Amino acid sequence: MLDKERKGFSSMIFSSSSLVNLVIFLHLSKSDETDFINLLNKGEEMSKIAFIGTGVMGAAMAGHLMDAGHDLIVYNRTKSKTDGLVARGATYAENPQKAAAQAEFMITIVGYPKDVREVYFGAEGIFKNDCSGKVLIDMTTTEPTLAQEIYQEAKKVGAFALDAPVSGGDLGAKNATLTIMVGGDSETYEKALPLFEKMGKTITHQGAVGSGQHTKMANQICIAGTMTGMTELLAYAQKAGLDLDKVLNTVGGGSGATWSLANYGPRILREDYSAGFFVKHFIKDLGIALSEAEKMNLKLPATKGAKELYEQLADKGFENDGTQALIKLWWPNGHRPE
Repeated sequence: MLDKERKGFSSMIFSSSSLVNLVIFLHLSKSDETDFINLLNKGEEMSKIAFIGTGVMGAAMAGHLMDAGHDLIVYNRTKSKTDGLVARGATYAENPQKAAAQAEFMITIVGYPKDVREVYFGAEGIFKNDCSGKVLIDMTTTEPTLAQEIYQEAKKVGAFALDAPVSGGDLGAKNATLTIMVGGDSETYEKALPLFEKMGKTITHQGAVGSGQHTKMANQICIAGTMTGMTELLAYAQKAGLDLDKVLNTVGGGSGATWSLANYGPRILREDYSAGFFVKHFIKDLGIALSEAEKMNLKLPATKGAKELYEQLADKGFENDGTQALIKLWWPNGHRPE
């Protein structure tokens, strides 16, 4: 490449605020410069995204979108939870309506179905805007019927909607390894896929609207079993006088291995009950799963039992702990008995 072209390209990179690219470029050999320029020119189009819900998982997910170069407008009911993203360049909006007004894509991940309803249909909700052409993505775990409601309203106003709940907890959000389960039209899914790929690792279009939420319910039913199994395993092993670290390593290396055991077992042994996923939200999810099962005349006794255990835990004041705190029903305040 000629020195004149090199200087011009360096200026272009710097003016686009990509200092990292400039540093890389200036250290390339001349034989590699063309390949690097071609790679940059193939970059995906950046989008303006309203991200609503920047809690334990949402803040990390939004951060990955910012890392990819997308322009974010953020809103959270507790404003301070947006401070980290705003410090990195996101724009704060006073309510969901104002956030959505500026964006092409809207991503919501909030606590409960009532919060989802408020964010979309409330007095300062997303649908108070002209939403024509916008893509609405609800990543909250909520009711399949609510997902269908949002989809129908979006269709009515010329927008597009997906239900895309996630699994993987705080670690999955932090490491961009979430499992994302998507319901909605395939064309809309393809539009949103580049965004999903910045936040997750296993991304699947499950089918029509509501399918993402139904898949998440199946996921939570499975996790109910793995969490109760892991908890009773530790309670039993401790009573039997076994070395709990050795037990985790042994069971985790055989057919009893689960994600819950690998990720939450060590936290319990460290007496770390911080929330990667809140007890109160898990109770909500299991309630939705049992309600949907009832509509299908399906009995889920193990899931019902797990929900009852977590409700006992919440009644003891631990609803804001992580789901691994279930051990507190056996170990007072989560302290391993001597």
